[in-house]
Amino acid sequence: MKRRNPSFRIFFLSLCLFYFLVPLSAEALTRVVVTPLRGSVGLPMERHLQEVMEEVASSKEPSLLVLELDTPGGLVSSMRSITKSILGASFPVVVWVSPQGAQAASAGAFILQSAAVAAMAPGTNAGAAHPVTAGGKDVPSETMNEKVTNDLSAYMRSLAQERGRNAVTAERMVRYSLSLSASEALQEGVADLLAEDLESLLTALEGRQIPLPGEEITLDLGEYRVEQRPMSLRLQLLEMVTRPDVAYLLLIAGLYAVVFEILSPGGFVLAVSGGILLLLGALGLRMLPFNWGGVVLLVAGVLVMVLDLLVGGVGVLSIIGTVALVVGGLVLFRAPGGELLDFSLSFMIGGVVVLTGFFLIAAWGVWRSLKKPVTSGYEGLQGEKGKVIKPLDPEGMVLYHGEYWKAVSLSGDTLPLGTPVRLVRTEGLLLVVTPEEEKKENFQESS
Repeated sequence: MKRRNPSFRIFFLSLCLFYFLVPLSAEALTRVVVTPLRGSVGLPMERHLQEVMEEVASSKEPSLLVLELDTPGGLVSSMRSITKSILGASFPVVVWVSPQGAQAASAGAFILQSAAVAAMAPGTNAGAAHPVTAGGKDVPSETMNEKVTNDLSAYMRSLAQERGRNAVTAERMVRYSLSLSASEALQEGVADLLAEDLESLLTALEGRQIPLPGEEITLDLGEYRVEQRPMSLRLQLLEMVTRPDVAYLLLIAGLYAVVFEILSPGGFVLAVSGGILLLLGALGLRMLPFNWGGVVLLVAGVLVMVLDLLVGGVGVLSIIGTVALVVGGLVLFRAPGGELLDFSLSFMIGGVVVLTGFFLIAAWGVWRSLKKPVTSGYEGLQGEKGKVIKPLDPEGMVLYHGEYWKAVSLSGDTLPLGTPVRLVRTEGLLLVVTPEEEKKENFQESS
């Protein structure tokens, strides 16, 4: 029997080892991308995550994405978009509630459950995901409240089941507004691990099985580098104006500025600034679920206060207008899609009261100034005495209220220096005057 060449066996075994070992080494992660998800869950956060995930997916280097989460809640639509992106990612995504004192409340609890690995720093909490309106109240209609609660409960269950976590406890976050500390979340099975800092988080992730669409990988963090991806300044500014309370105050401030311009025309600063504030507020409304009833109350409240100034009321209409502004703010964002929307009621009421008080005081001052007689310019010269400071022969100069004017005598006679005169009419910037004595004589003759 012919024996096989030993070199052939060695070559065959080398090929096998190369085939199996090279793919395993290719799974080693060389890059850890860390990006913050802070503030309200809305369109800016959604776009930021989309940009980061597209950049990570397009990279040729094996990467791990860590999302530092700290949010009080936000829009249901944005929350669903974010969780879909995380579930469908072709690379491991870790959601880490950090730093200490951070929260994954309301919409944030859903984002935490959608992660391949749900991590929390000590001193953080997650939960309280029961649907409420922008004012912090339950959804007004009992039937609608039940529908929304059932829908979000089912979604929370499906996220927890997909990631192998405690679906019962996760559902209680929605139905009963359950909120858990980091250690309680780990004990209840809705969090996977605790990590105080990024280094301890990556150490705990080493060798962990991560489920991805259609496969499961083992994390290998042998040699890696950390890359930070902060939210762009453009999206940070957008996030600020899309806060419901800020958007509402921008609209009110813009309306007040425009009304000021109407009450005291002559400049453009108030008109331009008011227009910019209105555009920013409208941009915030465009990206938030709202109803038109709140907008109508907002405009009506401002108009009622202006009417109170015009008719010289005693302030009753202004009080009604202020109430309309506050009620408008409460109902403005009570619309489908905003069930998990974060809204600071105290901030909104305080802002409305301060802006309204400033507007009423300033507008009252403007209105009083409009009723005072004019004391400068041509109108301020009517019926007032002047004095010749350069003889009128036929033209000269006169002094009125400390202002020098070119003047001519009505009769054409020469008026010497120091002659008291009164204004008859103007011809452009030229004053036509008559001596004070002459006017008195004419008056005596006519009487």
